[in-house]
Amino acid sequence: MAEKPKSMVLGVVAAAVFAGLGRMVIQKVRADRAARNHRVTGPLDKETRARISRALRTPNK
Repeated sequence: MAEKPKSMVLGVVAAAVFAGLGRMVIQKVRADRAARNHRVTGPLDKETRARISRALRTPNK
C-alpha cells in the first residue's frame, strides 16, 4: 500500500502562530523595559488631575 503524503499546512500554520506569539511577547517585554527606564507613571487619581488642571488654567503672573 502506498503511504499518504503528509500535509505541511498544519506545521506551517503552527510555526506562524508561534512566531507571532513570540513577537508579541518580545514587544511587550521591550515596552515594559522602556517604561521602567523612562519612569512612565500609571493613571493619576482625580485629586492630582484636578491640581494639574488648575495649575495649567491659571495664568502665570
